[in-house]
Amino acid sequence: MHPTVKYVKPQENYILLLTFENGEVKRFDVKPYLDKGIFSELKNVSLFNSVHPDGLSIEWDNEAALCPDTVYLESF
Repeated sequence: MHPTVKYVKPQENYILLLTFENGEVKRFDVKPYLDKGIFSELKNVSLFNSVHPDGLSIEWDNEAALCPDTVYLESF
């Protein structure tokens, strides 16, 4: 199992700055998801900025969430 997200901070251009429980700090690009289902609502910057850790990964106020494996493996 991959480390869980401890902190998340939205950045410009739909990038998230993630801090994992193991101390790693990575970035995750949300842009590839913005044309898919509920994630299209995140084009609203206010909603995008509502991102928060959900105990394992991250989610937004509209209940969009990403798999912890995806967040860890696709971050840079």
